Amino acid sequence: MEAIVFFESHPAAFMASAFLLGLTVGSFLNVVIYRLPLMMERQWEEQCAELHGKPQPEREPLTLSLPRSHCPACRRTIRAQENIPLFSYLLLRGRCRHCKAPISLRYPLVELLTGILSIAVAWRFGVSWETMAALLLSYALITLTFIDFDHQLLPDNITLPFLWFGLGLGLFEVFTDARTSLIGAITGYLSLWLVYHLFRLLTKKEGMGYGDFKLLALLGAWLGWTMLPAIILLSSIVGALLGTAWLYLSSQHRETPIPFGPYLAAAGWLALMWGQDINQFYLSLTGR
Repeated sequence: MEAIVFFESHPAAFMASAFLLGLTVGSFLNVVIYRLPLMMERQWEEQCAELHGKPQPEREPLTLSLPRSHCPACRRTIRAQENIPLFSYLLLRGRCRHCKAPISLRYPLVELLTGILSIAVAWRFGVSWETMAALLLSYALITLTFIDFDHQLLPDNITLPFLWFGLGLGLFEVFTDARTSLIGAITGYLSLWLVYHLFRLLTKKEGMGYGDFKLLALLGAWLGWTMLPAIILLSSIVGALLGTAWLYLSSQHRETPIPFGPYLAAAGWLALMWGQDINQFYLSLTGR
């Protein structure tokens, strides 16, 4: 209670704390983004081996906590003072202290992005339960964005728990009521499911994956069905513009698959923050 009163009286301290929390969580998200797809791939291989009666290969344990973070070039374990979010990268000038191999710029960028979005959420919702929930959703969307961009995969390990979490929040009317949340989850899933099967029927091709259906269902559960049109519209526009630019700048073939999850995640976060304003703006354009 004293902490709540302090943060309400000192908004600058609240914002700074949110930023530092975001940097710390961003460092962990880097681990999840890199390791979770590898863990899933290993699990699939083990299941296939078991199905075919083959012996399980002996491997080093791989979890979100093991093995400890290390340099991919020299395999040297990264010490705690070398793993301070954002600041260690700047102090080491983007290189391993031991072998001087370059460290991917992705890591500090994810940390910085998480910190910035944490400040935005804290500013938007203030000292409230909405902030706590919105931060968790933001962190999940960041993780899903980068995993889908790298692997064209939206893991059930993240989408399904957060889908149920959103439905649970509806019972307490954190962002929307339970009925609107439930309709949002159903409508979100079925809308993209229908588009997927209609596209496959007309073109004999698959336009998206089932992970996209679950992600939109997740967003519908958190924000309600009234936000779904804005999310679909925003994600389609941004996806078309950025996807076309990426294909052009990277000289990729037009048939190259482009993940849709990052655009859904970005649109969902914008709807979380300013969904009512976006809906009001759209209605003003249509004269309603």
